[in-house]
Amino acid sequence: MAAELDELGYGTIWLGGNPSPDEAGLLLDATPRITIATGILSIWDHEAPYVAERHTALNAAHDGRFLLGLGVSHSALAGERYRRPYTAMKEYLTALDSAPTPVPTSERVLAALGPKMLELSRDRAAGAHPYLVTPEHTSEARDILGKDAVLAPELKVVLDTDQARARDVARGYLGRYLALPNYTNNFRRLGFEDSDFVDGGSDRLLSAMYAFGDAEAIRARVDEFLTAGADHVAIQVVTADPMKDIPREQWRTLAQALPLDKG
Repeated sequence: MAAELDELGYGTIWLGGNPSPDEAGLLLDATPRITIATGILSIWDHEAPYVAERHTALNAAHDGRFLLGLGVSHSALAGERYRRPYTAMKEYLTALDSAPTPVPTSERVLAALGPKMLELSRDRAAGAHPYLVTPEHTSEARDILGKDAVLAPELKVVLDTDQARARDVARGYLGRYLALPNYTNNFRRLGFEDSDFVDGGSDRLLSAMYAFGDAEAIRARVDEFLTAGADHVAIQVVTADPMKDIPREQWRTLAQALPLDKG
């Protein structure tokens, strides 16, 4: 799959699910061109010196194609370790800086939603990789990051012109995120209310967090993010059974419609 995404011209594969550098290495081995990024690696589960060592080794072996995406994850996933996440991220970045093989600022990005983490992304990383956001959030993030930092928001898409069916698919997947306060708090900052978080999300919330329709409709939504200040949009295709389905046909369709840099 990674090799095909490379051939199709996508610029980066973002690995979800708290991947290790070694998992990224498997995809680097399988591809000649595409960037492989952790999107994101949880700072609670991977020791900084080891991450730094593997980062250096992978980039040396693969022409600098590994991008280290870091995040503080969620209290529900990290458990009792989840304390003072902003401070913990700063300490983790310091550990990467002081490792025997340091990770350069230009080769790491942070999962950032709120202003403080976005500022940290600007000051101590190459930029930010926000998840579950809108073009409005992207515009605000660009203002905080400034013009030079990388801004790579994620966008969920359902490639289906049947709006009712597409919303059912979207609602079934979004529901798992509505139990995580980091996301619901950010939704509130964007103007949503508790009533939007019931039963997998309101239609209003789904329309904000997803792109629905054919390839042209998806392209139009991607363009909204680019116009708002994104440098790169990470597309996550959601299907009726996202834990089993491999959306290869959808990736192929979107590759023809999206503004991919195939150089």
